[in-house]
This record gives sequence, structure tokens and C-alpha cells, in this order.
Amino acid sequence: MKTRNAAVTGALLSVLALSGCKVGPNYKVPAMPAPPAFSDDGHNGDWATAKPADGADRGMWWAVFQDAELNDLEQRCATANQNIAAALHAYEQAHDLVRENKSSLYPTVSVGAGASRNGTSLNAPLRPSATSYWDFLIPLNISWEPDLWGGVRRQIESSAANAQATSADLANTRLSLQGLLAVTFFQVRGIDLQAQLLRSTIDAFTQALQLTEDRLKGGLSSDSDVQQAKAQLEETRAQLIDLEVQREQFEHAIAVLVGVPATGFHIAEHPIAGDPPSIPTGIPSQLLERRPDIAAAERRVASANALIGVAKSAYYPNVFLGAGGGVQSSQISNLFSTGSTQWNAGPSATEVLFDAGRRRAQMDFAVAQREQATALYREQVLSAFRDVEDQLSALRVLEQEAAVQGRAVDAAKLSTELSTLRYKRGLAPYLEVLTNQTIELTDEREAASLVSRRIVASAQLQMALGGGWSATQLPPN
Repeated sequence: MKTRNAAVTGALLSVLALSGCKVGPNYKVPAMPAPPAFSDDGHNGDWATAKPADGADRGMWWAVFQDAELNDLEQRCATANQNIAAALHAYEQAHDLVRENKSSLYPTVSVGAGASRNGTSLNAPLRPSATSYWDFLIPLNISWEPDLWGGVRRQIESSAANAQATSADLANTRLSLQGLLAVTFFQVRGIDLQAQLLRSTIDAFTQALQLTEDRLKGGLSSDSDVQQAKAQLEETRAQLIDLEVQREQFEHAIAVLVGVPATGFHIAEHPIAGDPPSIPTGIPSQLLERRPDIAAAERRVASANALIGVAKSAYYPNVFLGAGGGVQSSQISNLFSTGSTQWNAGPSATEVLFDAGRRRAQMDFAVAQREQATALYREQVLSAFRDVEDQLSALRVLEQEAAVQGRAVDAAKLSTELSTLRYKRGLAPYLEVLTNQTIELTDEREAASLVSRRIVASAQLQMALGGGWSATQLPPN
């Protein structure tokens, strides 16, 4: 009967501990109003509003650029980048902490063993008949602090939310580094376009130099014209060399991103071309689900909110249940006999009566932590809206600029052709040709720069939109 009563009592205490109250505020996601639409959304062919298909997995967001080499580099970055590996281990640590906190819901059981040789004083009161003896002991102890007030469950809730935040941190690290890889890759491709332009310009300037030298031989030009043509040619060659330096630095940056030594790493030359792909933006409120940095900030609010409950549970008594037993004997041959058994069991409780305001300070500290996390979350949301608006504006303005710059290039080319023709006929000085060639090269380089800047802005828009990530990818609590 006693065994049955003990079992019933234990079961009731278990139910009480697991289903008891949880002190502290229940979590609610902080309110954060979002505009109904982005200001530049739908005003340009380079992006579009969300469609039903936008719900599909767009994890490999860089594939929209249709570049096989970029696809390969992105996959290598995901598996070999050391910052991503470090973020993964940070998540594993947070997950392990959840497991550690969950273990506090259950009893702790320990067993031991000991043997000692003891001697007693001959003058001790109640001296035993033997002045020395062996003491063999095998103790078994069980202790448990039932989570009556929910402090442990709030701690688990906090650590689980923090684990989700580190999971979002991992996704954000991956998005940031893969986005940086895409931007750097397109900058390399942009340099290749610039280099292609400079090489064709060097060929044109070489022909112009030959023209001035021929005219000098015929007495139709001066040595000054020849030297000006040489200076222009060599300056353009120097610009090409400068591009090679920039390209190698970008290649070295990409090598680090994909986790390989920079020595010997090379990306094949391939000039960038075309317009940016169409990027669906969706509505602003979707950013709250599609940006991992926002999800991380929101989960940290939840974690901080749960810690208020942990602090509040300190106001209530601590209840402990303990039991111990084992066998003890002075002779090892009798250690496991019935007469060698011993046991004890019983509850205990403690309550702090005075702590000079320590618990109140801990409570205020936890509340302040939650308010700080809430402010950081709202700031992160505002920054996300800004990031998208920045890239939408960049795409719109750069498209307009590219159209204007294209007309400038056409005009500069025509001006160079006319001035060269006038020079050949002796109707214009070579300085006029030189000036128009310089203007044409400047305009063409700016037009080439705009091609890469527009595609880079498109990649940055993908990053600002979360790169296809969704809060549904967060691990469960």
C-alpha cells in the first residue's frame, strides 16, 4: 500500500510540474505596420509584383542570372565558406543549450561506490568493540525540483527562441556571403566588359597613331600630333593594366568566399551583357517572413520575453523532492544482504524572505532586455524596407541613366567620326580628334559601368528581399 501511495504521489507531482502555471508574460510578436506597396514597385520592367508562383522555393536565387560559373561558385561557397561553417556551429551550440535546459524538467539519478578503512579512538564514548573496521557503501540518490512555477519551461522557451534566432543568423550569413559573392562576381564580369572596350579602343587609337605618323611623313601633320596620339594610346593601355589589378583583387575576394587559397585561383574572362532579370518583390509585409535578419531579431524578442518569466519565478518557493538509498556493510560478503539496506526520502522547500531588491532588479533587467530587443527588431524591419526601396530606386534610376548614356555614346561616336574625317581632309586640327576620342571613351566606359551596376543592383534587390528564404524554414521549438 505504501508503495502504491508513493507511486500515486509521484505521478501527481509529475503532472503538476509539467502542466503547472508558467509565470511571466506570454509572448506576442511586436506590432510593426508595413506600407501597402513599395513606392517604386511596378514602375519598371525590371521587377514585378508578387504572383502565386512566388511562393515556390527560390533558395538558389542566383540561378535567375543564368550563369553556370556563378552557380558553381555559389554552391562551393555554401559548403566551404568558413564564416558559414562558424554560424552553423553557433546554431548547434544553441540547440545543445535547449537540450541542456530540457533536462532540468526531469529527476537526477546518481549512483556511487566506496570502501574505506576506519579507526576509532580507544577513549571515544560508546566505543565499538572493534577499534578498526571496513565500511563498504553503494549509495543511490534521486533528486528533483518540480517546475511548479514554470521557470524551467520559460528558460527552455527562451533558449529555443534563441536557437531559432541563431538558425536565422545562419541563413542570414549564408545570404549575405552568397550575395557578396554574386556582387563581386558581376563586378569581375563588369571589368571584363571594360577591358573588352579598352582593347578595341587601343586598336582604334593605334590606327589613329598610324594615321598621324603617315600624315607627318607627308608633311600634313606635326610631330606634336604624333606625340599626342602616342600619349593617348599609352594612357589607355595604362587604364587596361589598372583594370587587371582590380580584377585580380576581386578574384582573391571570391577565392576566400568559396574557401580556397587565393593563389592560383582564376575566373575565366567573360564580359557581362544584357539587362537585369525581372525580380518579383511582393508586398512589404512579406519581408517580415522573407528576411532572415528580421526573423532573428524577432526571435530574440521572444527569447527575452521568456526570461521575464524566469526572473519572476524566483519570487516563488523552491520545492525539492529527494530520495536516497543503498547498501552499507562492514563486510563485503554481507553488502547485498537484506540487513545492509538503508534509505531516506522526503520533500523540502525554501523561500527567500529578504534579498535587498535582487529579484526586483533581475525582473527589471529582463524587462529592459525585452524592450531593447523589441526596438532592435523594429529598427531591423525599417532597415529592410529601406534596403528594398534603395535597390528599386537604383534599378529605376540606372535604367533611365543607361538610356541617356546610350544616346551620349551614339553622339560621341558620330562626333569622333566627323572630326576624324575633317582631320583627314585638313579641315580640323588633331586636337579636335583627340578631344572627341577622349569624350567617346569616357562615355563608353560609363555605359559599360552602368551595365554591371544594374545587374549588381538586381542581385542586391534579391538579397534585400531575403533571397527566397522564408520563416517557415526555422526549426521547431
